[in-house]
Amino acid sequence: MGGYLALTEADKEAMLKAVGVSSVEGLFADIPEQVRLRRELALPAPASEVEVERELTELAGRNVHTGRELSFLGAGVYDHYVPAIVDAVISRPEFLTAYTPYQPELSQGVLQAIFEYQTVICELTGMEVANASGYDGATVAADACFMAAHATGRRKIAIAEAVNPQVRQVVKTYAPGFGLEVVEVPHAGGVTDPGRFRVEAEGAAAAIFQQPNFFGCLEPAPDLARAASDAGALAVAHVDPLSLGVLEAPGNYGCQIAIGEGQAAGNHLSFGGPHFGFLAAKKELIRRMPGRIVGETTDRRGRRGFVLTFQTREQHIRREKATSNITTNQSLCALAGLVYLSWLGPKGLRELGETCMGLSELVKKKLGLPPAFAAPGFKEIAVRLGRPAEEVVREAKKRGVNPGYPLGRDYAGMEDVLLVAVTEKRSPADIERLSEVLGEVLA
Repeated sequence: MGGYLALTEADKEAMLKAVGVSSVEGLFADIPEQVRLRRELALPAPASEVEVERELTELAGRNVHTGRELSFLGAGVYDHYVPAIVDAVISRPEFLTAYTPYQPELSQGVLQAIFEYQTVICELTGMEVANASGYDGATVAADACFMAAHATGRRKIAIAEAVNPQVRQVVKTYAPGFGLEVVEVPHAGGVTDPGRFRVEAEGAAAAIFQQPNFFGCLEPAPDLARAASDAGALAVAHVDPLSLGVLEAPGNYGCQIAIGEGQAAGNHLSFGGPHFGFLAAKKELIRRMPGRIVGETTDRRGRRGFVLTFQTREQHIRREKATSNITTNQSLCALAGLVYLSWLGPKGLRELGETCMGLSELVKKKLGLPPAFAAPGFKEIAVRLGRPAEEVVREAKKRGVNPGYPLGRDYAGMEDVLLVAVTEKRSPADIERLSEVLGEVLA
């Protein structure tokens, strides 16, 4: 439990006096009346410290980590191996305790780390500029939309239905504030049809697709990028960074913006976060990009140094012209990604991708269940169970195995479809165990 903070009536009066209001209600005077709740919150009755601690302990005990449960859950967050060197580096006090580096003369180590991170992201994605990271893989998608709207003057966004549902929801949540219309492009057999994508991208600022997509399928990415460009929209690819050792970089097949969730690179599952998003683009879009960009320079003595070249996101500088309303980056998580990718190297990244692809083929063979889609995949495969996937997951978890993600949670007509994810941490014996458990549950 955390520390104890006292708040007496005298303390409250002193604070109110210090900020210049006569009551707690006065603290909220600037909030419009029409958006105020004007009723009591639906909270349980007050409890003692002992009771609260007992309840929180019980709730925390429901969490199950992958050391206790054999997990094939993916759907955007993945159980990849994180080497000890990652925690060793990011635990150093100059990184762990450092806040945003506003003073270059005092923050050269942090600034250099961000610069190297930006370089790695550009090399991976085939882009020319990258920012210092974003909040996560969903919010950078919203950032990319606003960025595209700035660049094109258009107010429409086309996004493939096969993009992660959470990403699509964040984009749709942000859109009204940006004055944007969002049109979703239906999938056909688990992938996006370039012809349909081209039609919906007409008049759009950005056309977004995911590679590999949420179903684990490989999209016809070059065709989708070409379709978006033919319609005058910026082609935006939401990519898994660890797939780029075996799949082509989006900048090499015509995309103007590449975004994604970086968790798989050096960050633990952490019960859902924090993670980091990455955003990279062609250099002509650099002044439209949200967030900070660290640049390399030399001082008056010719010594190499690093500075914050752009801070386009910051409200304290750009105010209403800011290109995002999130005023931070995820430097520590991004640093973990940098350390991990440096440890892995180009050869290791390729071997990792090949391992994941081989294991997904092994899953397909061992399970013997009909695939939901015919398209090839990377590290996830969607299979039909013949009964509700939610029920199968519940029964399998009782046997110590989380078999995957029920796609019916997000897609109508897929109530019997299970999305199974494999990483290099899943062994052939683990896959055999999954097959046994699903066989028992489905018998």
